[in-house]
Amino acid sequence: METNEDHKMSLTEHLIELRKRIFRIIIILLIGFGACYYYKDLVFDIITKPLTRVLPKNGYLIYTGLTEAFFVYMKLAFFASLIITSPFILYQIWKFISPGLLLKEKKYVVPFVLSSTLLFTGGVLFGYFIVLPPAFEFFVSFNNQYLQAMISFGDYLSLFVTFLLGFGLSFELPIFIFFLAKLGIVNAKMLSKQRRYAILIIFIVAAILTPSPDALSQILMAIPLMFLYEISIFVARFAAKKKVNSENKEQ
Repeated sequence: METNEDHKMSLTEHLIELRKRIFRIIIILLIGFGACYYYKDLVFDIITKPLTRVLPKNGYLIYTGLTEAFFVYMKLAFFASLIITSPFILYQIWKFISPGLLLKEKKYVVPFVLSSTLLFTGGVLFGYFIVLPPAFEFFVSFNNQYLQAMISFGDYLSLFVTFLLGFGLSFELPIFIFFLAKLGIVNAKMLSKQRRYAILIIFIVAAILTPSPDALSQILMAIPLMFLYEISIFVARFAAKKKVNSENKEQ
């Protein structure tokens, strides 16, 4: 029978492994950053489209500091690189924690990387196409003959990145619940019993993360999170069943 004792690493070996994984993540991020900065105008058009499509005629983004545009383009390229290289980053994270897992548990590497990437990307795309357009349309609706929108590129990018990262990470909920269930911290019964409290927390999180105070944007964010919570209950049940089956085989 295989145990975690067979895979124990010393503190020095853990640090060496951590340094190796971090180094690889930095290298791939820098490569992605270079490519994204080279195509920064295309990336700019994609990232600003949810706002520019609802701006009034002749509306545009501005920058007020001499170096602001340069550094904002750097942030823009880094964010785009983070999105593009996320599968590789998730794979490196998994490879770092895998030595502490049993051989049969290491088979989850492909499902973990694939599902994490799909969920994160799905969250980002959902926020980009479904939630941001009506939110920005709401903000721009205050524009009139006496009040003209002069939106800072830097402020917009900070809001954009915070919002989409929040969406991407919140869509990782089933993966997070799966590992908690594998560790025995949560189970399907517990999640089902606490559903009403979870829904309340979901709406609070949606109210905090959405850039618009209108109820529509908050509901648009809360609905997929509630759906993911229900999926998480199924995932917890599946993880518990796999754990029981593994324990029975070992006996």
